[in-house]
Amino acid sequence: MPAIAAATLENAFARTDLFADKTWRLSPSPFALSKEQLAQIEAIGDASFAFYRALETLYLQSDKEKSLLRNALLRAPWAAEWLDRGKPAWLIAHARKRGLKGLTPAILRPDLLITENGFALTELDSVPGGVGLTGFLGELYAASNAPIVGGADGMIEGFARLIDNLQKADPALPVAVAVSQEADTYRPEFEWLAQRLTASGGPAVRVCKAEDLRPTADGMGVEIDTPKGTARPRAIYRFFELFDVEKLPARDALLRGEATGALRVSPPMRAFQEEKLAFAFFHHPCLKPFWREALGEKHLRTLESIIPETWLVEPVAHPLPPHLFLNAPPVDNLPLSDWEPLINASQKQRDYILKLSGFNERAWGARSVTLGSDVPSTVWAAALKTALAEAHAHPYILQRFAKPARVTHAVYDDAGIARPMEGRARICPYYFVENGAAKLGGALATVCPADKKIIHGMSVAAMVPCAMES
Repeated sequence: MPAIAAATLENAFARTDLFADKTWRLSPSPFALSKEQLAQIEAIGDASFAFYRALETLYLQSDKEKSLLRNALLRAPWAAEWLDRGKPAWLIAHARKRGLKGLTPAILRPDLLITENGFALTELDSVPGGVGLTGFLGELYAASNAPIVGGADGMIEGFARLIDNLQKADPALPVAVAVSQEADTYRPEFEWLAQRLTASGGPAVRVCKAEDLRPTADGMGVEIDTPKGTARPRAIYRFFELFDVEKLPARDALLRGEATGALRVSPPMRAFQEEKLAFAFFHHPCLKPFWREALGEKHLRTLESIIPETWLVEPVAHPLPPHLFLNAPPVDNLPLSDWEPLINASQKQRDYILKLSGFNERAWGARSVTLGSDVPSTVWAAALKTALAEAHAHPYILQRFAKPARVTHAVYDDAGIARPMEGRARICPYYFVENGAAKLGGALATVCPADKKIIHGMSVAAMVPCAMES
């Protein structure tokens, strides 16, 4: 794999504020993926898009208590109830609006761990950060003739097509990329993307604070201040979480405009598409016939091979009869009739990830994550008891821990010398949804030292684009 000098990397980073307040280890080369891994990543994109479409069917049919199958009876009214938990009534009603039917996120980003058994899909992000970062790194490493996944400009071209699609309502008006205060560290990424689009003669993009959006006089759209005066974008690329919408001055205008089609918002403001508990539904035994019919065999097999077993955390209201058991992880291969055995489980028996499902300021990053086998028994017991106590308002899931395999990737030391680092890797492919298909634009690898159990961006990690193995 072609290498890029440490000085070249440092100079490139110094010339942009894209990486303000971000630090990580520099690496001389992209992360190499085999042909087999790339083929699987391509299949995962299409399967992920199919999953979102099936999830919409599950949600809407469940809410109406209609059968989930075309030619057989299968009802699951509890599915919509779970997906709606903790959401305000206005947001629930908005997700069901007729004008939003069929809308899915325009950028999909699965988090894929490399394990001994292949990829493990731990999360599917519909409001992903790292779009500009992956684009910048792809350009930078492509300069050394590395065969970057998606191509040197794959992320930029994908984002340009996304903006073009949003702009169809009125090409003369800019699309606004609205970034919330909560997500402010990602603003430089979108400003860089906007600059790159402008420099290449692409569509006009205005990056603004979500809090600066104002309702228009007719209440059917939003407006923002620009150096040339007030502008009324007809489309918004949303980089703010739905739990932040309540605080936005333009909340009602955003909801009304999207519902009527006067304003295009992407990703759509549909909270059920942003819940991790959808993975628990995928593994729920009662829903297996639905997923088989909704996904088809090809996508079903792809997702079955990568989504770790996942369960909903639901308190037991009354003691279960002796012949009934929870849909929950077993302890010592024995099914549970209540949660006490798992609360008191030994370290080996609690090799599970516990985390918030969504719609909460602690539900992104690793803020709510507890790895049972990596914390003292008191911490595990307290975390699971909290999840059970909050389940009515803030759903949690349990997911079987997919242990990342050891990989070796070169990083620069403080003296600028490349040395191999034993680590574990997470791959984040970015797919742009176009014409009913998910097109791969690029992929970002995060390589953490081998002693790190949970992989995320950190100062001791390396972050590099992925490239095809030579």
